Amino acid sequence: MLAKLKSAWAWLLLALLWPAAALAQPGVQHIHPRLVAESASPAPGQTVALALVMTPDKGWHGYWQNPGDAGVPADVKWQLPAGVNVGAFRYPVPGTLLVAGLMNYIYEREYALIAPLTVPKDAAPGTRLHVTGDAQWLACTDEVCVPEQGMIAVDLTVGDGRIDPAARAQFDAWRAKLPRPLGAQARFEVVQGRMRIAVPLPADVPVSAPYFFPSTEGAIDYAAPQSVSRNGDALIVETTAKGQPNSLSGVLKIDDDTGLSLEAVPGPVPPAGEPIGKASAARWDAMTVLTAFAGAVLGGLLLNVMPCVFPILSLKALGLARAGVDEREARREGLAYAAGVIATCLALGGALLALRAGGAAVGWAFQLQDPRVIGLLLLLTTGVALNLAGLFELRTIGAGDALAARGGPAGAFWTGALAAFVATPCTGPFMAAALGAALVLPAAGALAVFGGLGLGLALPFLAIGFVPALRRLLPKPGAWMETMRHILSVPMFLTALGLAWILGRQAGVNGMAVGLGAALLLGLGLWWAGVRQMRGRPILPVIPAAAIAAGLVLTLAPVATRAEAGGLLKAQPFSEAALKTARDAGRPVFLYFTADWCLSCKVNEKGAIERSEVADAFAKHNVAVLVGDWTNGDPTIGRFLEAHGRSGVPLYLFYRPGAPEPDVLPQVLTPGMLARLAS
Repeated sequence: MLAKLKSAWAWLLLALLWPAAALAQPGVQHIHPRLVAESASPAPGQTVALALVMTPDKGWHGYWQNPGDAGVPADVKWQLPAGVNVGAFRYPVPGTLLVAGLMNYIYEREYALIAPLTVPKDAAPGTRLHVTGDAQWLACTDEVCVPEQGMIAVDLTVGDGRIDPAARAQFDAWRAKLPRPLGAQARFEVVQGRMRIAVPLPADVPVSAPYFFPSTEGAIDYAAPQSVSRNGDALIVETTAKGQPNSLSGVLKIDDDTGLSLEAVPGPVPPAGEPIGKASAARWDAMTVLTAFAGAVLGGLLLNVMPCVFPILSLKALGLARAGVDEREARREGLAYAAGVIATCLALGGALLALRAGGAAVGWAFQLQDPRVIGLLLLLTTGVALNLAGLFELRTIGAGDALAARGGPAGAFWTGALAAFVATPCTGPFMAAALGAALVLPAAGALAVFGGLGLGLALPFLAIGFVPALRRLLPKPGAWMETMRHILSVPMFLTALGLAWILGRQAGVNGMAVGLGAALLLGLGLWWAGVRQMRGRPILPVIPAAAIAAGLVLTLAPVATRAEAGGLLKAQPFSEAALKTARDAGRPVFLYFTADWCLSCKVNEKGAIERSEVADAFAKHNVAVLVGDWTNGDPTIGRFLEAHGRSGVPLYLFYRPGAPEPDVLPQVLTPGMLARLAS
């Protein structure tokens, strides 16, 4: 009963995590099921073997009865003739897959689940038995999962129970991959957080690459390394415990296709002996992590000059355009700013990994796909702009202003946090490959890459803080700084305007009106705060206005949007079917992915893509143009990006007729580059 409840909750969770778009093509499956009976003519009262054979496409996998840290095993709701009974499936020995610190127990090649089917004793010979079931399973790659389902069926005729030799040979091959019962009692104990299992096994039995798969849930840390050693006629398995179970069951794999099913009871376990094999936790190449880290640092550094970072530069400029601070203070502020940037990148990266571990097809800048986040950013940039304009003085909002005076590490930290949050919606040069690698690295390696992105973004400010010669190049402080501060409020007001436009795209005109109303309410509250401030009175009453404004934007919800068709290039919305149709017709295809919140995407579109010379060249050579809009996080686009090693937009691809793979274009486009592609 508990297993059925867990399965029901798991499928409910999957239904929430994968929108209907993930299942928009009924009949398209990545794991193909078929139902096979060992005997097509079972005798009355006979029990015959029934196999659910699952065949994954290349690169896809299914799950064991206990899927590990993530996944869902196959489930069948049977529709059976009267009196016919089908028992529980037996699973072959699985393999392991460690992704982002989560251990999965999987099958990457064809596998068969075998169950007993019993024919009623009173079944008359010649009776047809139509055995059907509604099967549900989870099909996954290393990066994305799709819930799938299909009807399975087999027709039987009550007869003499004869088994065809070919069918017997096939079933014998499938049975050989099932775990064999251990003919002795295993024992286990939990000592200081370590699970130790003693498995009786004669010393002359060969063992290679052993691994213990627990069917008792919650007993061990699935992702923790396991060590296996031999002490006489026992194998000693040691790993990290997660609880103190009363009993323990599972399968001990002793070679690639052989496993022993065991039931263990609490009891003393001998000390470890001679080690066998290697820890089966997946390992990753340190050089891969270092390369991705270096790419992230360089990408973060270049992000400082990307269009999506321009709005936040006003905050940095006020902090950098000062002099007269001592060496210690400059370093403190540089470190505080870097800490804010890196902490935010790590937080966003951790949230991204957690969502992906749950199966969501999200990528970098996923937070900007939520209109509530855009609404909160609208309020924040409005507050910063009003602060820079001199309406009020509040360093907790005007973080950039806090950097203009001594004692500003807290302001520097929050300036860095805001810079990272607002300035990383797009992937720039070198970032695409680094962030794509992060999505398939273990959690520690992935977080190192996200931290590298933050370090690169913070490097210019760190350099100013730690290199006096660079600080001496900055302008001297004076009255001009107040005028400059007011001037720098302009890009922040423009940023707020842009966020309002994005809000309208995501939440519709009504949503944009709510956001603008909330910003107006916040502005009135801050004006009141400024008046009280000039009179020397406390400004705490502004908090209710800010809270009400935030509450308003938190009510926003996305509305359905599609990429706009037409334009100079006569672009059509992206779908895999549209891409296939254009390629099958032998046409060159220019495919690009964008989002309304990606400023570098919009710069490329206005400055390079939507140009008359590009339109003329594409029309002359019959180039099909497809555009994917990722503003609201379409999971189909998310999976397509992942398949091309990207975690975010922009992505520009050009398919040449007959070429197996597309050309991946740079992050920064020019009209001439696109026009030459068509020729």
